Amino acid sequence: MLNSLIKSENRRYNEISLILLKEVRLLYFGVILLTKKVEIYGHRGFSGCYPENTLISFREAEAVGVDGIELDVQMTRDGEVVVIHDETLERTTNGIGFVKDMTYRELCLLDAGSWFDPKFSGEKIPALSEVLQWIKNLKRKLFVNIELKTYKIEYPNIEEKVLAIIDEQGLKDQVIISSFNLKSLEKVRQLDNNINTALLFIGVPTIVLEEARRLKVNGIHCEAVFAVSEEGRTAREYGYPIRVYTINDRGYFKTLKDAEVCTIMTDFPNEFIVN
Repeated sequence: MLNSLIKSENRRYNEISLILLKEVRLLYFGVILLTKKVEIYGHRGFSGCYPENTLISFREAEAVGVDGIELDVQMTRDGEVVVIHDETLERTTNGIGFVKDMTYRELCLLDAGSWFDPKFSGEKIPALSEVLQWIKNLKRKLFVNIELKTYKIEYPNIEEKVLAIIDEQGLKDQVIISSFNLKSLEKVRQLDNNINTALLFIGVPTIVLEEARRLKVNGIHCEAVFAVSEEGRTAREYGYPIRVYTINDRGYFKTLKDAEVCTIMTDFPNEFIVN
C-alpha cells in the first residue's frame, strides 16, 4: 500500500512539473514576443525597386534600415563565388548561357542592371567577397543570409569557398547560410560546427523538425503558410527562429508577428521598416 502511495505521489509530482514547465515556457516566449521586434531582411537587396542581387540593391536596402539582406550564390568556371539567383544569365543580364561556364572576368563584362531599368545600366554581378567587404566596412551591424544555389548544379567545393570568404572578412557572427540542398547544409555543418545555418523549403513538410535536428541547423526559412501552421508553432516551441520569405504585402505583417516569426524577407523593405 505504501508503495502504491509513493508511486501515485510520484506521478502527481511529474504531472505538476510538466504543467509548470509548460507555463514557464509560455511565459518566456510571451515575454520574447512582447519585447522582440520582427527583423526585416531585404530579399536580394531592395529588389522591388532596384536590380536584384546587385550592389546598388544591397546599398539601398541598407539605407532604408533593414536588419539584414538575403542573397544567392553560384560559382564561375574559374571558381569565383558570385552573387546571382539564376543558374543562367539571360533573365538578369545581357549575357547568354550558364554561370558555371563563364569565367569571373567574363561575367564582369556583363550588364546586370538594364534588364530592370535602363537607368541601372552598368550594374555588375558582384563577387561574394565584394559584398561581404562592403558589409564589413559599414558603420553598423548588417546580417546577411547567403543562399547556396546548389540544388540544380553541384558546384565543387562551393561550401568551403563560401566559408573561407566569410572567415576572411571576419563576418561569421553576421552570416546565415541556407539552402534547399540538404547535402550542402550537411557539408557546411561538417566543415564548421559554429556557423549559423538554416533549413530552407517550400510548403508545409511534416519532417521539418526531423531534418532540422539531423542537419544541426539553427533556424527555419519558410513560406508564410508554414509559419502559421501547427508545424511552425511546434518548430518555434523547440527554439528554432522562423524567417519567412518573400512577403511583399504589409497586410500580412500582424499575422506573422502574432505567429512569432523572427524575420520577414521582402522585396520592398521600405514598406516594413518603422522609423
